[in-house]
Amino acid sequence: MSPLRLASKPAQPIRLYRVAVSGHSHRVELFLSLLGLPFERIEIDLATREHKTPSYLAMNAFGQVPVIQDGDITLADSNAILVYLNGRYAADASQWMPQEPLGAAAVQRWLSVAAGQLAFGPAAARVNQLFKRPESPETIERAHALFAVMDKHLEKSPFLAGHVPTLADIANYSYAARAPEGKVSLEAYPQLRGWLARIEALPGFVPMVRSAVGLAA
Repeated sequence: MSPLRLASKPAQPIRLYRVAVSGHSHRVELFLSLLGLPFERIEIDLATREHKTPSYLAMNAFGQVPVIQDGDITLADSNAILVYLNGRYAADASQWMPQEPLGAAAVQRWLSVAAGQLAFGPAAARVNQLFKRPESPETIERAHALFAVMDKHLEKSPFLAGHVPTLADIANYSYAARAPEGKVSLEAYPQLRGWLARIEALPGFVPMVRSAVGLAA
């Protein structure tokens, strides 16, 4: 896959407010890098509750990461940010978010999975390990149930919404790749592991930080 062309470039680097261990933050960082956009990482300190300060809540009233500032535009929610960056900067926005109804629906389905099953399964299991919370068998079970569905789905196509990477893949990659940190093994899911490798081979790919917890300890 050749490097992407851009419809335009921001007048100044996009500011990405993030937490390095956050998969929600990483999916935005990954897409910024795949698009070749200039950006500045601004780390938010959860330990000091920086995400709950008045200045941060003015950017995101939910007190969550990530947030981007693109000139005079401030935008929160990782999936919303992906849609914005694609529509604003990708020369061929239809690659990452198809315009025809069935393709658009396929991507939206997996964006919903990223906000639902992924968040409450592998992402939640990893959070328990990162922050030394009690383990939850339910979250690990949810993760395996999701990965079984994804593995079966990926027998039909190399990417989640078809034969080319889309926002569906960007939104679901990070927490799937780091699922072993939540004690969720990927050994039983060869199609899923192949999909992860295909994303990691994209020009401009940047990995998510590794944490020595769970099965990765």
